[in-house]
Amino acid sequence: MKIPKVKICCITSIEEAKLAIDYGASALGLVSEMPSGPGVISENTISQIAAAVPPAIDTFLLTSKTTAEEIINQHKKCNTNTIQIVDAVNKNVYPELRKELPGISIVQVVHVSGEESVEEAISVSEFVDAILLDSGNRKLSVKELGGTGRTHDWTISRKIRDAVPVPVYLAGGINAGNVLDAIKKVEPFGIDLCSGVRVNGKLNTKRLEEFFAKLK
Repeated sequence: MKIPKVKICCITSIEEAKLAIDYGASALGLVSEMPSGPGVISENTISQIAAAVPPAIDTFLLTSKTTAEEIINQHKKCNTNTIQIVDAVNKNVYPELRKELPGISIVQVVHVSGEESVEEAISVSEFVDAILLDSGNRKLSVKELGGTGRTHDWTISRKIRDAVPVPVYLAGGINAGNVLDAIKKVEPFGIDLCSGVRVNGKLNTKRLEEFFAKLK
């Protein structure tokens, strides 16, 4: 069983970033303004954390913006090396991002709700560098765009992983207790977690130890 990369999301400070990296994270999620969910920090804080992280570590700007202009303007303030788009966007957004932000990786979130999510993932895969499968719900009056702590149907995630030509990250309720099952069923390129390594919202050393011990 191949060990996936680990992305720890909802990083709120340089100290948390260092802790996550020390334990083995190869990517960090930095959450900008969202309609709901944990870990939101200011664009200035995102910029400070991104600047303090070693170049080999991927820094993901989680954005709920949906127009190219908004995403580009926000990224120029934050200066991460990756943009994670957590809501659905028009297909013409991706070429604009490529043009204006050369060298910046683009990751599109697909919130897995049913078989229709397979087609959604396939349709966006040609435009992005990776897809992240999460358990949000865009249809609610207050959108859930991540950080729910819920798992979704991993059999659908596996179908997506097999159908798309780009790397797939798996998110949604993953922790030390279920990560091996998640890897076995989906075989993702990366695992993304937030609540699974936190206690009362704070990154927790014991949970980090337990999680990375399971991977090893």
